[in-house]
Amino acid sequence: MKIKLILAFLLSMFISSSSLAADYYIDITNNTGYTIYYIYISPEKSTSWEEDVLGDEVLPNNETRRVTITGYKSPMFDIHLIDEDDDTYTFWGVDVSKQDLVVTLDDLD
Repeated sequence: MKIKLILAFLLSMFISSSSLAADYYIDITNNTGYTIYYIYISPEKSTSWEEDVLGDEVLPNNETRRVTITGYKSPMFDIHLIDEDDDTYTFWGVDVSKQDLVVTLDDLD
């Protein structure tokens, strides 16, 4: 009886720990030739963009910004950037646990 209780406890601990949210980060490098004014990162397949992660800051050309993403169960995100000319760059289904992002003019929407 004790073994069954211990196994049930261990199984419940495993299930609850595997469904916990994690913290992720992605390094975004701007190689567009323009200043990036807005970066929106939302969970993959979300129906709307979340808040601008740059806030009052900008991402100048040839610079990299590390963006920390907290409280999500999946590392899959959609990323949308807007530059000084209101040009947009959208990346769908980015696995931030495996790749960083280098944005160039080839990525223009």
